[in-house]
Amino acid sequence: MNLSLYDNSWYSPGAGVAKRTLWYLVNAVVFECPLCISSRGKARLLRCFGAKVGKGLVIKPCVNIKYPWRLSVGDNVWIGENVWIDNLGQVSIGSNVCISQGAMLLCGNHNYKRQAFDLMVGDITLEDGTWVGARSVVCPGVTLHTHSVLSVGSVACHDLEAYSVYQGTPATKVRERSETE
Repeated sequence: MNLSLYDNSWYSPGAGVAKRTLWYLVNAVVFECPLCISSRGKARLLRCFGAKVGKGLVIKPCVNIKYPWRLSVGDNVWIGENVWIDNLGQVSIGSNVCISQGAMLLCGNHNYKRQAFDLMVGDITLEDGTWVGARSVVCPGVTLHTHSVLSVGSVACHDLEAYSVYQGTPATKVRERSETE
């Protein structure tokens, strides 16, 4: 790899410098803050910056969201402490979704096969009823289909089937889930 060749000038964060700077300040002071600031207030701020947010969002302290204008959240969603939503691409979160402590949703990565270490971006979708376990990672371009579970400390590098439980690095299917679980 030759990092002197790195060029991501093609990438657009989707907002101007002023909006991004203001968001970085709000994110640092309100969202990444360890104090318990109300989820309702955080939801309002996300909407002010272009996020689509449903009702009943619970967003715990120390959450880092890169670009709220690339975030869509359904109803009754739980985002735990120290979650990082690195949404260089669109992140769509359905309803009744739990993202546990320390989980990371990573829309960007780099191509190790290219000398220039090219930036690669992919959207992430968490469909209704999904659960991302604590300290798990969802990689670019991945969809967790309805009611799938990514277990604690696992890495989702590919789509997860509906009503299935995945575990490990990379995550593999370990069992089916019933509709009553």
